[in-house]
Amino acid sequence: MQHSTHAGEHTHIHGQQCGHMAVLHNGHVDYLHDGHLHNRQGDHYEEHAIAIDETHPASCSPLACSCDHQAIGHEKVPHGDHFDYLCDGELHHCHGDHCDSHGLLITH
Repeated sequence: MQHSTHAGEHTHIHGQQCGHMAVLHNGHVDYLHDGHLHNRQGDHYEEHAIAIDETHPASCSPLACSCDHQAIGHEKVPHGDHFDYLCDGELHHCHGDHCDSHGLLITH
């Protein structure tokens, strides 16, 4: 899996006390920060994304969802080549007049 390095500096080190949501991702913990999944690697952070797979598909699967995710502050999550919003533990992708379910996200 290829990763890019997060540009810019951090004012803190991500961890249990930093206030950012911890996401279990591929056997490690990433931290959700301003629409990015950050994984600390020595002196820098890698940018990760949730892979498009059977658990987190990118297909159209309409949900009965009436949220304006961005307006109410739902976390933006990188998923494959797009962004989803975290809504009650589930990745929602805004698609026309509905949201698609792109799977559950394990947070802690």
